[in-house]
Amino acid sequence: MTIEKIDTLVIGAGQAGVAMSEHLSKQDVPHLVLERNRIAEQWRTGRWDSLVANGPAWHDRFPGLEFEEHDPDSFVPKEKIADYLVDYAKKFDAPIRTGIEVKNVERNTNGQGFIIETSQGTIEAKRVVSATGPFQVPVIPPIAKNEKITQIHSADYRNPEQLEDGAVLVVGAGSSGVQIADELQRSGRKVFLSTGPHDRPPRSYRNRDFCWWLGVLGEWDRESLEPGTEHVTIAVTGAHGGNGTVDFRALAHQGITLLGMTKEFNNGKVTFQKDLNTNVERGNKNYMDFLDSADAYIERNGLDLPEEPTARDVLSDPECMTNPILELDLAKEGITSIVWATGFALDYSWLNVDAFDENGKPAHQRGVSTEPGVYFVGQAWLSRRGSAFIWGVWHDAKHIAGHISTQRTYSAYQDASQR
Repeated sequence: MTIEKIDTLVIGAGQAGVAMSEHLSKQDVPHLVLERNRIAEQWRTGRWDSLVANGPAWHDRFPGLEFEEHDPDSFVPKEKIADYLVDYAKKFDAPIRTGIEVKNVERNTNGQGFIIETSQGTIEAKRVVSATGPFQVPVIPPIAKNEKITQIHSADYRNPEQLEDGAVLVVGAGSSGVQIADELQRSGRKVFLSTGPHDRPPRSYRNRDFCWWLGVLGEWDRESLEPGTEHVTIAVTGAHGGNGTVDFRALAHQGITLLGMTKEFNNGKVTFQKDLNTNVERGNKNYMDFLDSADAYIERNGLDLPEEPTARDVLSDPECMTNPILELDLAKEGITSIVWATGFALDYSWLNVDAFDENGKPAHQRGVSTEPGVYFVGQAWLSRRGSAFIWGVWHDAKHIAGHISTQRTYSAYQDASQR
C-alpha cells in the first residue's frame, strides 16, 4: 500500500483543528487535517437542540470573520456556530478530509516522526497535533448503575420530548445542568436539580457582558486554576437572549427543587449531601466578589458606566433551602429520568506516545508536548482560562504553529559543507 507523507498532521476539525490549520497555512507548513465526522460535528450532534453560545457574537469568534446576520451582542445558536466554522475553513481553503478516523499514532522506529493508522490507510508525519477537544468521553458516576430508570448524559440530551413522561432529576450545577433543568421545568416538567460547588458570574453588569469583564479584569489570561477549585463548575448561560444571570434561588422560586450533591442510590432511593446551602452561598459570594471587582475597575479607570444597585439584591431562601431534602424516593416523586450533567473525560487511547503524565493527562507547556513532535490544542486551561473557547483556541493555535515553524527552520539548516 502507498503510504502518504506529510509534514504535520492535525487530528480533529472542530474549532481547534480549523484554527490550527489557519495558522499552519500562514506559516507555510504543509499539513493535513483529518476529521472522523463532519467539520464541527460536536456542535451539531453533541449538544442539545436549543443550545446557544455562552458568549456574545462579538466575542465568541475568530478574529478574521464575524457572524453574519447576527447582532454582535446576540448569542449564536449551535448550528450557526458549526456553519461559521465550515465557512471559516473555506475562507483559507483548509486541507481538511472528513469521514476518516485515526486509529493509532506511534513513533516511527525506522525514521523520523510518526506512523498514523487511519480508517483509510497509513500516513507518515513528522509532527502530530491533537485537536480533539476537551469533551471526549461523557462521564456518568457509577452510583446509580443498578437503578431501573432512564439515565442519559447531557451529551445525549436533545429536548424535553426525548424523555418519557414524568419528573426529572438533573445532576450537575454547571452551565449544562442549569440550562437543561431550566428548559425541562419551562416545558412543564417537575425538576429536581442536584447542585455542587459552583461559581455564578453575572451575565452582564453595568452595560458590559461577563466576557468583557473577564477580559479587562485579566481573568481570561489567568494561567492556572486556584488550588481547591478543580471541581468548581461555572454556571452561566446565553439562553433567553442572554437576559439573565444564573441565580439558584430564582430557579427554585421558578419551580425547580434544589438538592445538595448526589451521594448514593439504594433500591430506588437517592440521598444527598448536606451542602446545598453552602454551595448556593459560595456561588453568591463569588457573584458579589465579581461585582466588587467590576466596581473597583470602573472607579480606578474613571469609566462612565451606569450604576446597577439592584444587581446586589438577594432573593429570599426558597423552601428547598430552608428545609433541605436529604433523601428522595424516585417512584414516589414520579422521577422517570436522570440527566447527568457531570462532565467529560479525555480519551487518548489512539495516541501511543510518551506525552502523558502519571494520571494519563497531556504533559505539555502551552500545548507543546514533552514528546518532541506532538502537540495539543483545544484543551481547557491549555495556556490560560480562555483556551477552550473559540477565540482562545485561535491564540493557542497561533503559538503552536509558531513553534512548529521554528522547528522546521532548525531541521532545514545546512552547515557549510552541506551548502
